Amino acid sequence: MSKSQSKQMNRRAFNQALALTASGAMLSPHSLLNSSMMKKGKNMKLGLVTYLWGKDWDLETLITNCEKSKLYGVELRIEHAHNVHLGMSAQARQEVKMRFADTKVQCLGMGTNQDYHHTDAQKLRDSIEQTKEYIKLSHDIGGTGVKVKPNAFPKGVSKQKTLEQIGRSLNEVAKYAADYGQQIRVEVHGRGTQELPHMKTIFDVADHPNATVCWNSNDEDLIGGGLEYNFNLVKDRFGDTVHIREMNEGDYPYPQLMKLFKEMDYNGWILLECRTKPADTVEAMKEQRKIFKKLIKG
Repeated sequence: MSKSQSKQMNRRAFNQALALTASGAMLSPHSLLNSSMMKKGKNMKLGLVTYLWGKDWDLETLITNCEKSKLYGVELRIEHAHNVHLGMSAQARQEVKMRFADTKVQCLGMGTNQDYHHTDAQKLRDSIEQTKEYIKLSHDIGGTGVKVKPNAFPKGVSKQKTLEQIGRSLNEVAKYAADYGQQIRVEVHGRGTQELPHMKTIFDVADHPNATVCWNSNDEDLIGGGLEYNFNLVKDRFGDTVHIREMNEGDYPYPQLMKLFKEMDYNGWILLECRTKPADTVEAMKEQRKIFKKLIKG
């Protein structure tokens, strides 16, 4: 190597080191960490479950009010005024699909009451088959999944047996749903079954990747090892939707919950499943969106 080549290499190395030093001076480790955290969770979106808010709106009103409040995803509860149900004709289902397609609002599918803890074999089979019908309905209206739930521990049956039965049932409906491009979203629900260690046991059995956990923001999330511990038990199985209540009501630690979602870089829908009865529901939806934006920026 000639002297001139050596000088060029040394100068290049010096300039690179200088650039790195300058960059380090501009971005401290603390600021780099903050920058990284700001990027995480950027794809989280706020939507609505028509549990109480929206239950009395027909489909046109529901979509209009979601647009007004900029909640662009909605999970449709069955048996509510929007009147999306299993008895709909193929044409009616297509009309629902097209109605959503003409707006910014995304139909996220059906919120059902199907459950799989039953000791009666026929009741269990009926619930599984009914779930399959809702899977087809969600597919037909342009949805992406169906919410189901564990619901109870029957008397006289061991908890382990019940949890395993629920898990096996979920594998069956999850496999069926996959053929329709639908996701099975298992709400953390039910007396006893909503405790997160029990949910983990269910999902140790329900190992089909299309069976997913729908976090539900219950008080039981805080017992035992606490929120973060319980969150970590199931976070690897989260689906495209999770549920929260009003973020400015009660004592649930929503700032901590949103931080956990951000840290895992959750990119699904955070859906409001609200329980209050505001004088103006649309204004209340707008308020929740403001709170949500503040929390995910924090």
